[in-house]
Amino acid sequence: MSLPHVFRPRHLASLVLACTLLGGCASSGGERTPTPADALYGQLNQASKGYETALQQAREGDSDASALSLRQSLDLLKQSSAKCAVTAGCDPQRFFSVFDRLLRLKDGDFDDLPDLSGDVESSQAALATGHAGAASLPQAQRSVTLLHGQKLSQLIAMNGPVKAALEMWLTQRRPYLMDAWVNYQYLRHDMWPAYQKADLPEALLFGMVAQESGGKVHAVSRSGASGPLQFMYSTGMRFGLGVDNGFDMRFDPAASARANAEYLNEQLRIFNNNLELVIGAYNGGEGRMRRAVGDDPSVSFYDPRIYDQMSPETRDYVPAVLAAAWLFLHPDSYNLRFPKIDGDPGSITLKRAASLDELTVCLGSADGMEEGWFRTLRNLNPRLDPDTSQPVGATLRVPKRLERAYAARCVDGPWPILAADLHRATVPVVPDPAQAPAKAGAQRTTTYRVRRGDTLISIVRKLHCSSVQEISEINDLQHHRIRVGQHLKVPVCR
Repeated sequence: MSLPHVFRPRHLASLVLACTLLGGCASSGGERTPTPADALYGQLNQASKGYETALQQAREGDSDASALSLRQSLDLLKQSSAKCAVTAGCDPQRFFSVFDRLLRLKDGDFDDLPDLSGDVESSQAALATGHAGAASLPQAQRSVTLLHGQKLSQLIAMNGPVKAALEMWLTQRRPYLMDAWVNYQYLRHDMWPAYQKADLPEALLFGMVAQESGGKVHAVSRSGASGPLQFMYSTGMRFGLGVDNGFDMRFDPAASARANAEYLNEQLRIFNNNLELVIGAYNGGEGRMRRAVGDDPSVSFYDPRIYDQMSPETRDYVPAVLAAAWLFLHPDSYNLRFPKIDGDPGSITLKRAASLDELTVCLGSADGMEEGWFRTLRNLNPRLDPDTSQPVGATLRVPKRLERAYAARCVDGPWPILAADLHRATVPVVPDPAQAPAKAGAQRTTTYRVRRGDTLISIVRKLHCSSVQEISEINDLQHHRIRVGQHLKVPVCR
């Protein structure tokens, strides 16, 4: 009883393929001869219909017929996708879009049958969850599904934009990728728990951190997006990233990761777990993405109806995030070796007053950190101004591996003395002879009203000619604290 149900759709698909090819010749009056790419597109269509047939058979309880239809459709899809990569005129984007759609159709209907997401190595699923044993199967399945972790002809490599992004990360942006990796390893204990709790893959978190800020906690974009995950002020407020005692919570790694995870899960529900659309919405705005998608959240981001409506920045952003996430999972496949980092968290209690700048100087290249420890100290203590001296007894967060180095280098001896001497140095202000002397009584300061979301650092960046220390001294600020509505004296910048 099951055989006619299995072979009739496949036979019909073959007839459709033949009619399509013949019809193409007839309708054009013989002007266009079917190309090898056309034949592969026909096979793609046939494989897609076979997969849908297998789905329907599985839902009807005909597991034997479903298994046969599924195996045949997957074999055909694998063969045609592999040939497309070496066939002139064949567009891999078609295969990516079809595969993407089929992946979303399954929704667990095959149980333990080898469906698309079942073509995954167990070790790969374990990596995607961030656990050695992949003990949580639902999380493992969701992670590899969201990241397209399938072996199917290395699907990621078939996707032109992601492939180009992989090359960019491995060439021009390689130093940036490596810095992002190092920064993330020290921030991991702050950021990863929020993703883990939200059942999101760690590779995605790394991809977003790498693309957004490179793991620099205090990054601020030209548009005002701030923090390691670059939240705009209004979006940050919506997810609880307000101002806490003068500190912009967008710069808090743990809080920003929690807000980012909440945002992604919210949008994944809206866009039917279509990760590319969600990543695009994060960069280009969910309103714009919803208007582009309309009533079809299963559509591929790379579908011209969507892709052509996105800004060039968003078109680059989505594949860049996916490519960085893919490299996080599979560095060896791309001749990439990330350094091993011991990022276990620790702390020090200051035995002598010191700023983060001074600590950076006295620590030097301790424990093999050739680039120095400034970025790491800054990231782990986001509320502190690096120029401001912290009192004896203050507790600072550091990598645990630095606890001994601090005791050996920064408590006694020549290095803390040198660091303090350098930090106290002042640079004389030399008048510019090209400028006329200021008239007597002329004001050299103006007033700036503190707005919601402002920090001393962001105000200094707006001025382009001052420093946090200067503004703090002009206004006699305590611990660099400011409040909304406060009027600050700031230098007149020319």
